Amino acid sequence: MTSRPPFPPFDERSAQQKVQAAEDAWNTRDPERVALAYTEDSVWRNRDTFLTGRDEIVAFLRQKWDRERDYALRKELWSYGGNRIAVRFQYECRDAQGQWWRSYGNELWEFDENGLMRRREASINDVAIGESERRIRRLSLPAASQTAEDFSDH
Repeated sequence: MTSRPPFPPFDERSAQQKVQAAEDAWNTRDPERVALAYTEDSVWRNRDTFLTGRDEIVAFLRQKWDRERDYALRKELWSYGGNRIAVRFQYECRDAQGQWWRSYGNELWEFDENGLMRRREASINDVAIGESERRIRRLSLPAASQTAEDFSDH
């Protein structure tokens, strides 16, 4: 059986660890690595896309990162309790035409007893930005060292 510590129930420290681990994994843009954090039958809603299972997650992430070039993500712990964590995030990427985008989102995560995510719901909005407006230039900044400036509303 696969496990991914820390395990629920979460306290602030263990919830922060989960958030940082997710940020680090997603910034690799490696679909297979990212998918290992989810249960075999994990259920996702990502915007208007509904997925079930690691195979669908891997296929989705491959397509996502083929479109979203120079992807860089920041996540911030919003709330936690029991086996659930809420996160807000921003990521930036550019499309095939060179247009830069900043995406703002919220995620709700639910974990099994082995620390694997069994449910992920993500609501995301995109805003076109100029290259000079980019804020996320490094691939990773530890969640504990993020500031309000990293997550401003604009």
